[in-house]
Amino acid sequence: MAVDEHDELPEATQREAELQRQIDDLQGQVTRLHRAREDTNPELSSEFQILKEKIDEHSKQLEQSAEKLSQLESENLTLQDENQALNAAGKQEASILDSGSPHAASGNT
Repeated sequence: MAVDEHDELPEATQREAELQRQIDDLQGQVTRLHRAREDTNPELSSEFQILKEKIDEHSKQLEQSAEKLSQLESENLTLQDENQALNAAGKQEASILDSGSPHAASGNT
């Protein structure tokens, strides 16, 4: 049995060495990924900032357009009301003129 334990020890040591090598490789990959991220982050950050500024600008323009649309809709409603009032007054005036004219009373032109 001492021979079996002796054979297992080098196997365990070899496995441990293999696992340590894999850990070292993974740590190297993580380090490279961090460096790559640090290298690309400034570029992405500046591009992100530019896009954010454009979005902010477009948002302000959209807000201003919405306010202008609201004003125009309000003006439109006011003009429609005035138009209806003028049309009603015009029809009433035409009705009074027609009823008071000599042609309307006799039915002759």
